[in-house]
Amino acid sequence: MAYKFTGNFTQQESIPDAGIEAALAVLKHGRLHRYNVVEGEIAETSLLETEYAAYTGSKYCLAVASGGYALAAGLRAAGMAAGDKVMTNAFTLAPVPGAIANAGGVPIFVEVTEDLVMDLDDLHKKIDESGAKFLMLSHMRGHIVDMDALMAICNTANVIVIEDCAHTMGANWNGTPSGRHGLIGCYSTQTFKHINSGEGGLLITDDAEVMARATMLSGSYMLYGAHAAGAPAEAFADVRLDTPNCSGRMDNLRAAILRPQLAQLDEQGKRWNERYARMEEGLQSVAGLRLIPRPKEEYFVASSFQFTLPDWDAAKVHDVQQRCANRGVELKWFGADKPVGFTSRHDSWRYVEAHELPQTDRVLSGLMDMRLPLTFSLEDCDTLAAIIREEVGAVYQAAA
Repeated sequence: MAYKFTGNFTQQESIPDAGIEAALAVLKHGRLHRYNVVEGEIAETSLLETEYAAYTGSKYCLAVASGGYALAAGLRAAGMAAGDKVMTNAFTLAPVPGAIANAGGVPIFVEVTEDLVMDLDDLHKKIDESGAKFLMLSHMRGHIVDMDALMAICNTANVIVIEDCAHTMGANWNGTPSGRHGLIGCYSTQTFKHINSGEGGLLITDDAEVMARATMLSGSYMLYGAHAAGAPAEAFADVRLDTPNCSGRMDNLRAAILRPQLAQLDEQGKRWNERYARMEEGLQSVAGLRLIPRPKEEYFVASSFQFTLPDWDAAKVHDVQQRCANRGVELKWFGADKPVGFTSRHDSWRYVEAHELPQTDRVLSGLMDMRLPLTFSLEDCDTLAAIIREEVGAVYQAAA
């Protein structure tokens, strides 16, 4: 009888003891709201912002309620007005076009390559065709496009770049941290991301006026002076009266949980990448299966694993998915004709005008995606790779 995998794909590691102790301290004193402090106290939220700004090398940082909130607030803070067109990856998750719609923008999808990054030739084309002046670049599943080439295109066309770094916290391109190429970088601290507060987000920028707008949008009232990593007071002179309060603050409890995790992020990133490497090793040279190449300029933090079954018939891809599921391996399929769980694609978001995206559709039709939590051991990764290898091989050979 074929062996089964019994691990839990949604089980995260526990919060570090230092985070639990910090959270208990906040619960005991009861000052969860970021602006509820006693004399001489710096809020946990403000401390997190200062530490994350230092980690990324940015001038300013704002902690907010979710990564999706950071994206929508980032667009508005960057000057996007209702009805403006915003380009984004055709391969992404629903919160990205959702944030564009939330901010009043109109999503314009750009094709994805077989390496799961934005197609720069199609980006050129979409800039010319749409006239869009904003790009929300999604580093989907941690795959980073050639940022030097992308920024050259966008700078020449005066396109403002907001980076969705939900899957690239701790990653970099050619030594520049993810989120530091564009005007704004946005991050998520949702449970399945690289640091975990259940929900939460961070927004960074070097632009004082942008940070002032984002801070007011987040619901700072007139308490923006309490932001140690915030914009200087003069940046708020007009912004504080012109910007609506769209409450989306992070609280001190979540910040307290996150700060010790941030201190461990680089070491945790190495552990994720060890697991990714074991999966890659175990799936080398499997007939019909394509691994995703990673360029030498890209340093990634691999909390998930992707491979494609290029040009496979949908029924056979579904067969692989089901056979793996029967043996305890949870693969998400981005080519399914209906959204399932967290997984959906551009043609299932009916609030966006339909796009013709033949290249993306072909790539997604064979794209398999798997979470890789740190609760999995390296030996677990060997087992996962062996099961996938066997089941892909069985379906491929039967078709041949």
